[in-house]
Amino acid sequence: MTITFITGANKGLGRETARRLIELGHTVLVGARDPELGAAAADTLGARFVQIDVTDDDSVAAAAAEVEEHEGRIDVLINNAGIHGPFGDPSELTSGDLLAVLDVNLLGVVRTTTAFLPLLRRSPDPVIINVSSAMGSLAATHDRSRAESGVIAPVYTSSKAALTMLTTQYAKALTDIRINAADPGYTATDLNGNSGPQTVTQGTDAIVTLATEGPGHGSGRFVDRHGEIAWS
Repeated sequence: MTITFITGANKGLGRETARRLIELGHTVLVGARDPELGAAAADTLGARFVQIDVTDDDSVAAAAAEVEEHEGRIDVLINNAGIHGPFGDPSELTSGDLLAVLDVNLLGVVRTTTAFLPLLRRSPDPVIINVSSAMGSLAATHDRSRAESGVIAPVYTSSKAALTMLTTQYAKALTDIRINAADPGYTATDLNGNSGPQTVTQGTDAIVTLATEGPGHGSGRFVDRHGEIAWS
């Protein structure tokens, strides 16, 4: 049975991904920072809750140790936890604004990936999925036909551009693991005040595809719900 660990899984894309993968037969571990919200989500979904704060080295290490004790391995790691930071005019943007978002969206992925690699390497088909965004793509944000072109979110977009590049570097170096980035698309979640035109189910299509496609597929890809896309 496939064991999948998802960060930020108590709501939004993470929770819906958990629900769908459970329906497909995965054993899902719901990772969340808030113990009350995380446990409630896990109970509702029929999953196991694991507390994890991706900004805290000790918390991430404790989560990995708990999974090692209970499951012994994972097959799929979905780095989903993310925050958006300030929107709009960057005139008063501070380094602290950027660091706070990078700590979750980028450094959180590094912390979690490093801690869970030994557990992934016990799987016959280890997979890492980083939930990125076309908001970090130069091509998408300069294409006036796309919604991404009309949004000013300097911190969030920077973090997702960095995450997609980080994904490709991991994929080149860790050839024993299939590592890809997913673009959910403009989806109605708390992150955007539920303004996105896509449902949360549509927003998880790419993530679920990458989590279930099986051996033989490529690594270092950037995938949305319609398939593989170029990133620049």
